[in-house]
Amino acid sequence: MRLKKTLLSEITEYLRLHYDSPEPRFAAKEPQPLFHHAAKGAKPRATGFATREVPDADDAVVLDECAAPAPIEAEPERMAAMPLPTAAYGDLSSRLDTLDESFQEALFRLIDERGMRDSTCYKRAGVDRKLFSKIRSNPSYRPSKSTAVAFAIALELSLEEATELLRKAGYALSHSSKFDVIVEYFIVNRRFDLRELNEALYEFDQPLING
Repeated sequence: MRLKKTLLSEITEYLRLHYDSPEPRFAAKEPQPLFHHAAKGAKPRATGFATREVPDADDAVVLDECAAPAPIEAEPERMAAMPLPTAAYGDLSSRLDTLDESFQEALFRLIDERGMRDSTCYKRAGVDRKLFSKIRSNPSYRPSKSTAVAFAIALELSLEEATELLRKAGYALSHSSKFDVIVEYFIVNRRFDLRELNEALYEFDQPLING
């Protein structure tokens, strides 16, 4: 089934407003003068072609002395007082203990909050039961971006909730990606039909979700 013309025009307009094309924009450079003047009445000097004057021995000594200051040695007392990074931030193991919930934990929490059956969720997301069982049995499972988006559509998440779920999987919705902007349009306008979303992605030559 082809996408309705009204929906197609709405998505096209949303892309026009929100899609940041990655194509570089080159600003026209103003022509630079061949000669520049240091002061009024001074003789012009061609940039890139003028001969450099070689300083005499005395000038070289002065320039050498002013080239770079001598390094300042840190005082032992001050060095001893400086805290080590681990003292300020704690060791790595304690920081890892404070990580927030994983994608798997967030997914099943959202399913429970909506009172949805597991089978209803993965069918609406276009995910087979084998993959869903793999996600359930592996707390550290990291889905593809397409699968994460499919679950956001299946759960009918708000844009804020979808963004958070994607973040837990290591992804984000970017306005430099047509795929992401189209997905954002469907979430913002609460159009949670995965087939319709895939039709829109197809119209704009984007990869399909679980297709």
